[in-house]
Amino acid sequence: MTKKQRAETVMAELEKIYPEVSVPLDHKDPYTLLVAVALSAQTTDKKVNEVTPKLFAVADTPEKMAKLEVSEIKELIKEIGLSNSKAKNLKGMAEVLVEKHNSVVPQTFHELEELPGVGHKTASVVMSQAFGHPAFPVDTHIHRLMKQWKLTNGKNVEETEKDAKRLFPISSWNKLHLQIIFYGREYSPARGKGDKDFLTKMLFEKPD
Repeated sequence: MTKKQRAETVMAELEKIYPEVSVPLDHKDPYTLLVAVALSAQTTDKKVNEVTPKLFAVADTPEKMAKLEVSEIKELIKEIGLSNSKAKNLKGMAEVLVEKHNSVVPQTFHELEELPGVGHKTASVVMSQAFGHPAFPVDTHIHRLMKQWKLTNGKNVEETEKDAKRLFPISSWNKLHLQIIFYGREYSPARGKGDKDFLTKMLFEKPD
């Protein structure tokens, strides 16, 4: 298979397995999605979903979050890794949203990435899943699978994102990045044996 054929096969097979996808982080609006994605760095989505209900019960808007002390936010998210820095970032993010954006999550990469604790991947998730703008957020799972499927030689997620955007049609990006994440978790976990990873075998098996 050529690289283009492998990309087309990946899209077709993932569409069969995951015809419907939704963001695995519980949220109700762009702000709560932004917070959940910011919290998910180096933490499982499951753990974030366990913590955010009590956080959002107290602060589900930038105004409410900005009024909390960093120590109060940290107490609410203490089960999550990097809770010290994440609590400071959530406070700072809320303050900037209130002061600069009238408490509304902005809809540009530039403005999102100016917020404390928001990198390109977080901004990409919010742009694609909250606002429907084409984006291809690449996390470590997607980076690993893209290399495994020989769809990128990227040394980092930034290079892999560029390759993904070149290979896959723009209309597929917002859905496909979630499909790849779900496939990795279910069929090809980083620490698993990969016995269930039929897609990788399909891409590289030699025809009779």
